[in-house]
Amino acid sequence: MVHGLSVLNPLFLAELEVGNHFLWKIGNLTVHGQVFLSSWFVIALIVIASIAGTRNMQRIPKGMQNFMEYVLEFLRDLAKNQLGEKEYRPWLPFIGTLFLFIFVSNWSGALIPWKLLEIPDSELAAPTNDINTTVALALLTSLAYFYAGFSKKGLGYFANYVKPIPILLPIKILEDFTKPLSLSFRLFGNILADELVVAVLVFLVPLFIPLPLMALGLFTSAIQALVFATLAGAYIHEAIEDEGEEEHG
Repeated sequence: MVHGLSVLNPLFLAELEVGNHFLWKIGNLTVHGQVFLSSWFVIALIVIASIAGTRNMQRIPKGMQNFMEYVLEFLRDLAKNQLGEKEYRPWLPFIGTLFLFIFVSNWSGALIPWKLLEIPDSELAAPTNDINTTVALALLTSLAYFYAGFSKKGLGYFANYVKPIPILLPIKILEDFTKPLSLSFRLFGNILADELVVAVLVFLVPLFIPLPLMALGLFTSAIQALVFATLAGAYIHEAIEDEGEEEHG
């Protein structure tokens, strides 16, 4: 267990130590147990919502089916705007899953009283409140756009590194490292900062004062999910874009 900064939970005025980790030993591998537990919970919520929205399909949608169809339409538009009409379909599941996981994870940190669920030597928190989760999502995005480029262009994908002039090669290689770094730290930093700011305000002022900031946190959490998924789509489009192809807005 690693101890870090001590602040307060915004809902329950309970002590929160940033950096405590409940570690699982799987052979020689050490994993963060609390991240796995909260991630599985978020995945379970998404799966349950999907099953509830599709188990009794109606020609005229209503209730949960109507909500899930709205979500699907939103995700379809998100992918289509980045990849275009011809290319978005194979990547819709990936971009949609990224958005849903990050969105539900971010909101769970603001709405679910994780502090009530005690685990040994640590506490639960939103999955995106841990740098390991955001780095993993960013690396998956990097693998996705590399795969997209190779699958469409083959070894010709490497030609992008020396266009329009070979001197740009070091800069474009550096971009491949900075893309996942910026994705992961942007998401992690914003989610952690939001929770810490609200927690400190709860400690300094009455409970109802920070409520507008908590509502703002829900909004910014949704924006962070949208930004991450949008950038993932933009990177994939950049990898598969043919020379001279018009950029999609």
